[in-house]
Amino acid sequence: MEHLSSATTHQAASAISQHVDPIMAAEAVCEEIAATGLEDIDLAVMFVSGSHVKDMEEMAALIRTQINPGTLIGVSAIAVAGTHVEVENQPAISLFAASLPGTSIHTFRYQDLPHAEEGDAVGLHRLADALGARDDLRAVFFFADPFSVPAASVIDAMSHALETALPDRDIPIIGGIASVSPTPGSNVLILNEDVMRVGAVGVSIRGDITVDTLVSQGCKPVSQPWVVTAAQRNIIKTLGGRRAIDVLHETVSSLEGEDREILKQGLFLGRVINEYKDRFGRGDFLIRAVLGVDQRSGHLAVGDMVRVGQTIQFHLRDAQTASEDLKLLLQAQKLREPAIGGLLFTCNGRGVGLFGEPDHDAAVLDAVVAGGATAGMFCAGELGPVGGHSFLHGYTASMILFTDALG
Repeated sequence: MEHLSSATTHQAASAISQHVDPIMAAEAVCEEIAATGLEDIDLAVMFVSGSHVKDMEEMAALIRTQINPGTLIGVSAIAVAGTHVEVENQPAISLFAASLPGTSIHTFRYQDLPHAEEGDAVGLHRLADALGARDDLRAVFFFADPFSVPAASVIDAMSHALETALPDRDIPIIGGIASVSPTPGSNVLILNEDVMRVGAVGVSIRGDITVDTLVSQGCKPVSQPWVVTAAQRNIIKTLGGRRAIDVLHETVSSLEGEDREILKQGLFLGRVINEYKDRFGRGDFLIRAVLGVDQRSGHLAVGDMVRVGQTIQFHLRDAQTASEDLKLLLQAQKLREPAIGGLLFTCNGRGVGLFGEPDHDAAVLDAVVAGGATAGMFCAGELGPVGGHSFLHGYTASMILFTDALG
């Protein structure tokens, strides 16, 4: 399905409510959106947490009636964010609404997407068409249930499909995995009148709008780059011709002071996305967890498929690095025209648990968005591009910013 905008000026607004009654909470955010004077709403995105999730269908119906968005998409979450705050450990709703003149919005459901694999040109083009791929495609939003959708492989196929159909463009896929409950069937997805507890929903935005995506993986390198010289699936056997475990032990032994304490939180591996670069820096690595070590064989298990010839580097993640990384990514945005709105997809392992204080990621995003038109969720996996290809991440903050003019 497709919605064509009839608005004349790009505008956005957001609202958040912690009212204990779910219907009154939905009414409150609708009233706040209406009070901004925003009209001809083309896209509304709702994030709902806690016990309010059981009433999401009724809340969505109220939103459709009260603000009449051309497209409504929503997802359940363990916590929500918006207008510089993050609401953890209590029910809430965060609502984002935007008038996007000169755009069209294409909607799709996971069950409608054809299967396609890398190298299957026909299948990839069919998948791209189902995603609404056109020359003026700007971004794809995707929300998925973690129990019924193999999100990592689906996102990889979607990204390959867009790269095949639009080889000269980097089209971001951004969004998150529903996170309100670890029990199958407990999460909720909304797409207009459709209410689902399995599958996935998405929207593709096309036309006269600029979108910027930022993915903050919040890690720092703690080793030299190493070339994978023997591997099988997600098992690294040798690095630079040496046993992987020996390289790992050497890296760990070189850590000092605070880094040794940070290591207790886990070790990560960064895989270079573009091997043709001479030097690697921030944003060049896809971060994955080191899952385990086989002392007998000397092999490492990591949370990603690895091939011989790829370059990797060991990383650590901590609150200070995560904060600095996110702020650095947003510095460039401050030099541009202020964004009219933004959406945040942050890991459910961040928030107070990582930073020791509330509202960190939401406040950083809010600082670069005019009028504080922001909303978001804490995810069980975040989607976003690294090196032009979109991936499923963990422990990451992924953001999308809308700018008034076509860049």
